Amino acid sequence: MTEDDGVMLVVHGRVKWFDPSKGFGFIVSEDTDVDILLHANVLRNFGQGSVADGAGITARVQKTQRGVQAVEVLRIDPPESVVFPLSEEAGQLVGADILALELEPARVKWFDKSKGFGFANVFGRAEDVFIHAEVLRVSGFADLEAGEAVALRIVEGRRGRMAVQVLSWEIAVRGQQ
Repeated sequence: MTEDDGVMLVVHGRVKWFDPSKGFGFIVSEDTDVDILLHANVLRNFGQGSVADGAGITARVQKTQRGVQAVEVLRIDPPESVVFPLSEEAGQLVGADILALELEPARVKWFDKSKGFGFANVFGRAEDVFIHAEVLRVSGFADLEAGEAVALRIVEGRRGRMAVQVLSWEIAVRGQQ
């Protein structure tokens, strides 16, 4: 990146790492020769509180005296080459099958990253929806917060409803994925 300070460019890259507790992480991109700072506030403006390591990301960046920083996230894609093997009860779905499922508005009840799962409640329905950490990761998230608004694609399993994709509410409303 050789542009002058203050000039914004759009870059495509991957999340090198992001730590929600520290409030920042870094993006690597072939468009720059340095890592790009990704601050939690920029990610929150996109509608997510976290992002998975290795997730694809398109961002508007700016070179400053402190280095190259993301100023706006435009798109986040799940990490490449990750396949979530659904349980036998849910069968095997390919990407097109998952995208054909209806998006259901939900609120996170709780999610425990150390346990590897959590639950959400779909608006207007009483039962919980199971969210596995691997589904969260392949959806481009690292964690969820209780009360967070999300959109879920859900299948019916032997033990109840389970999410097969999680989108931030803001992205689902914009219809970008």
